[in-house]
Amino acid sequence: MTPSASARRFRWLLLSICLASVLAGCGWRLQGTTKLSPVMATTYVDTHDRYTDFNRALRESLEASGARLTNNENEATAVVKIIKDESGQRVLTVSGRNTPEEYEVFYTIEYSVNGRTEELIAPEKLELTRDYSYDETAVLAKQKEQSILREALARDLAGQVVRRLAAL
Repeated sequence: MTPSASARRFRWLLLSICLASVLAGCGWRLQGTTKLSPVMATTYVDTHDRYTDFNRALRESLEASGARLTNNENEATAVVKIIKDESGQRVLTVSGRNTPEEYEVFYTIEYSVNGRTEELIAPEKLELTRDYSYDETAVLAKQKEQSILREALARDLAGQVVRRLAAL
């Protein structure tokens, strides 16, 4: 005897509700935006270059997390100082003909955070790397791949910084 369509739907609904209850009960939740502490309510980002991939990603992440960005350091409740913001690539492997076969893309930042009266986070350095294979017959595609990897590394670093700020 096969169950009717409504009975199957009811079982799926019941199973979904049970699964959602179990997941909610153990503390698991979907990763969404990170809520920042009140000290980060009005934030000034102090950087030498406002147009780097990391700076753009950090600003977007801060705003998505509820911080109001200001261009005036004096009205900020917190100052995120970007001390170092560098990216590049290194050769990982070469062929027998001495041509690159693999590259490593890296992105390094160093930052600190100050409140109005105290240092909230001492200078901290973060670096992420990813590697990709190189094909000399597809130079433009590999340049695009490097650019995409660099932007992804910048977004990942910005996410790490915002999660660190949320822990304040």
